[in-house]
Amino acid sequence: MNPPAVVVPESMFRQIEEARERIAQVIVGKRSAVDLLLTALIAGGHALLEDVPGTGKTLLAKTLARTLDCGFRRVQFTPDLLPTDLSGINFYNQKSGEFEFRPGPLFTNVLLADEINRATPRTQSSLLECMEERQITIDGVTYPLQAPFLVIATQNPVDNQGTFPLPEAQLDRFLLRIRMGYPSFEESLDILTRFRGRSPLDEVQPVLDPDALLGIQRFAAVGVRIADDLLGYIVRLSEASRRHPDVALGVSPRGSQALLKASQAYAVVQGRDYVTPDDIKALAEPVLAHRLLLKYSPQTRDEQSAVAIRSLLRETEVPTEPAEAWGRP
Repeated sequence: MNPPAVVVPESMFRQIEEARERIAQVIVGKRSAVDLLLTALIAGGHALLEDVPGTGKTLLAKTLARTLDCGFRRVQFTPDLLPTDLSGINFYNQKSGEFEFRPGPLFTNVLLADEINRATPRTQSSLLECMEERQITIDGVTYPLQAPFLVIATQNPVDNQGTFPLPEAQLDRFLLRIRMGYPSFEESLDILTRFRGRSPLDEVQPVLDPDALLGIQRFAAVGVRIADDLLGYIVRLSEASRRHPDVALGVSPRGSQALLKASQAYAVVQGRDYVTPDDIKALAEPVLAHRLLLKYSPQTRDEQSAVAIRSLLRETEVPTEPAEAWGRP
């Protein structure tokens, strides 16, 4: 099958802006979280939505899925969930006298893994192959997953009772970790007004079909320019994380590649075909913080990782080339 053609930027940017507007019909405020989730989608990566209950994690994921004319499945992760509940099973059909494969919810375009840290490590690890290689192996047979494929996982970082923390290998598969945060007073009033008597989620209509989305993903990968100085900036940030006094395990080369891909996709979300230093700085924490392993205070790892990334941004020299270097005319 031939790769999809590169989308014309003008029409592509209009589609992305329309998707953002339709998400804004449901999600009040949270422009940063929406842009980050669109970034993960366009970069072809996966997103981990992490915050306390009731801040709109699941609603944001469902709203994004509504803007896509793609397959969507939601799985509530629980301790008794088995890997075969996700991947599917081979069952014996007594009529035909043969084994038949019954695909599970992983065979979709957008999978919402709700409260992923409530499943056992065995079930969590069953996601590794599909998230990294876009395929599933069952009983020795490998089944490719249909593109595009996006996993949006949610978890509550506060309630640890009955949960299983995601291992490093699993966290590394998520391109971005996104925090929702509480709304402001005005936003809270707007939420009550919008959801009084009806749900605006029911009115959201699709904007992007699979072909259009694949075209946007291809444009972000090959059509968005990034200057060599900015590539060096990404490498310097990664190397500095390995020398940080509070970090036991810094950003790996995979993390550097993730920041590059995310920066290109984020530029597209912002309506540009070139990356700026501000793009990299805006993405450093959501892309890199969950990839750090700290030496101290494992109970406050998330907070301390974010603090470490912010200190790296302050201490690492930012390229100061003229505007033409970033791709502006």
